[in-house]
Amino acid sequence: MSEIVEGPWLDGDAGRLVRPYTVSDGRTKPSAHFDLLTLVMATGTRPHSYLGPDHSHVLGLCGGPLSVAEIAAHIRQPAMVAKVLLSDLVDCGAITARAPERAPLGSDPTDRDLLEAVLDGLRKRL
Repeated sequence: MSEIVEGPWLDGDAGRLVRPYTVSDGRTKPSAHFDLLTLVMATGTRPHSYLGPDHSHVLGLCGGPLSVAEIAAHIRQPAMVAKVLLSDLVDCGAITARAPERAPLGSDPTDRDLLEAVLDGLRKRL
């Protein structure tokens, strides 16, 4: 007999019991543009109508800034499904999205000082 893990939507043996296309209502393209590093955060505005349990779960995760990749990992769904859910929440004003900061044009991605600074930062987080 399989055990239920993290609520009714996950099963220890079978994994997620609801398929990704069901979560996104069959949609494969979000209405807003996101990349994996886009940061999203709740605005405090509640959706005018109930969007569903997955939308509520995602909105609950957006209390502080999180990336699209982090949201997808938390809800255990492919990134495209997370983007569809997030775009619904952006459309109703419940969350705001901010594009990731990019390195200035002309900066060298193989710059040794930059790479060492990134490595030091990663080591501090561990």
